[in-house]
Amino acid sequence: MRAQYPRTPHLPWSPGVSADDVRVVDLGGLRGREVVVTEKLDGENTTLYADGMHARSLDSAHHPSRSWVKGLQGRIGSRLPAGRRIYGENVYARHSIGYSDLESWFYGFSVWDGDRCLDWDRTVRFLRDVGVPTPPVLWRGVFDERALRKLHVDTARQEGFVVRTVDGFERAEFGRRVAKWVRARHVQTDTHWMTAPVVENGLGPASVLWDVRSGALFDVAELLKVVGVEGDVEPAAVASGLGGTGDARLAGVLAAALHRVRRGRVMPLSAGSVGVAVARRVGDLVGLHRLLHQPFPDDARRAGLLRMSTAVDLDVLHAVSAAVLADDAGDARDQVAWSALHAEDVGSFERLRSGLRERLGHGRAADRCWAEARDASIRAGRVLDVDEAVAATWRWRSGDFPCLVHLVGLSGSGKTTFAAGLPDVDVRVSLDDLRDEAGDRADQRANARVLRDGLDRLDAALRAGGTVVWDATSLVDQQRSLVHAVARRHDAMVTHAVVLVDEREVARRNGTRAHPVPPAVLDAQVRRFSPPYPWQAHRTWYVGAAGTVDDVGEP
Repeated sequence: MRAQYPRTPHLPWSPGVSADDVRVVDLGGLRGREVVVTEKLDGENTTLYADGMHARSLDSAHHPSRSWVKGLQGRIGSRLPAGRRIYGENVYARHSIGYSDLESWFYGFSVWDGDRCLDWDRTVRFLRDVGVPTPPVLWRGVFDERALRKLHVDTARQEGFVVRTVDGFERAEFGRRVAKWVRARHVQTDTHWMTAPVVENGLGPASVLWDVRSGALFDVAELLKVVGVEGDVEPAAVASGLGGTGDARLAGVLAAALHRVRRGRVMPLSAGSVGVAVARRVGDLVGLHRLLHQPFPDDARRAGLLRMSTAVDLDVLHAVSAAVLADDAGDARDQVAWSALHAEDVGSFERLRSGLRERLGHGRAADRCWAEARDASIRAGRVLDVDEAVAATWRWRSGDFPCLVHLVGLSGSGKTTFAAGLPDVDVRVSLDDLRDEAGDRADQRANARVLRDGLDRLDAALRAGGTVVWDATSLVDQQRSLVHAVARRHDAMVTHAVVLVDEREVARRNGTRAHPVPPAVLDAQVRRFSPPYPWQAHRTWYVGAAGTVDDVGEP
């Protein structure tokens, strides 16, 4: 079924309304609801389906400016379920506003199933999964007319903005749930863009990321330049075996290109350009793909694959593992193929995770139950069903257990600042503070004694219950294992808070600290850094440069 995007009414104070436009009469459909405000791009309203596309008119004819979007539809159409359609803005051709730094020539702003518009967060996830960006978000919160009236719009470079409810809605409600503000005298050209020569809008460097996500051809050198990490693999090897779209494809391509780079460098260096969530997955793919090249006991293979599936998509992992092999690596290639056959029967934790959330809700007790059910599944070599998992996790449902938040990251990456913002922390054990108490924060000669003192304090704090933060670099497994041994004695729930900040930013921050770490020591930390995998704790938080949790350890 083909369907035009409904006409969007103007907000009462929109200066760009014309005689044939409609205005919102009553803002009641927005008031009291959470809304999101996105930039209104100056392009052509376009609809994509699984089997085709059209511009505003259902019978829109060919135009040169529509060729690129037709190619996009051809790449992602198979990813659209029956009845699903994407509404968006085709900004290939310059209209009244010229763009020079676009992420793509098509931005999706609304996804529908039949006559229902999906909620905003689901819309963003779906579009990202098929390789389509969304317009910049200018504001989000409970509808506030005064805040919206104060929004700054650069009318020389922006057409306006659109406000919609975060919740989804039916088509009949569209006029009450969506509205726009458009600059005065929006059309500022004498000739209509469709009858003038096509002038391409400019793409920015980050557009290569969306080329990869949408399955388009891409330049590996440009991709690695944007990411800021050098790789050494041929383009054909990068793309070999990597299908699909979205962040899964981007992570696989980057992991193949960077497979020789240390995982502990890949994750923080790429986090700023592709986001913490993708960077973490790239790093885990880099760290795990070599394991598939080696022989492995078949009786333990399912459990091993289940464990790895808590960190990465197994299909992507096997594609990366095969893509980086040389042509003469016959034995390793056979091992990857054999592993891939076993992976087909491993299953996914998604149904178990969502089923437990429905039964147990959210919060630390539910998180602990999910982690214990995950670990029990790995030990059993199969994913438990929800009833089995509920029965196996009854002892943790009360939430009556201590919690340990174990910080992991380079000196100066922001661990202590992040910990200071955590609610309901009862005790913080900081090795730097213990060195201060010993008389010299910079004195590393007493490290063994300081560590023993810290572990003793951790033991006492966990025995008392509550939430305890362990504040140290904890760069490698050996350091973390000592802390985990104490946590196990008290049946504590362990959360890894892994801070991923570019080493160059860490060096800059370190220079402004009251007690800076010597550059040689920081360089040594960078070389040693080996972040934990998601299965090594009950929960894993990945913290970005802004000090917020940007990802949790799930594939």
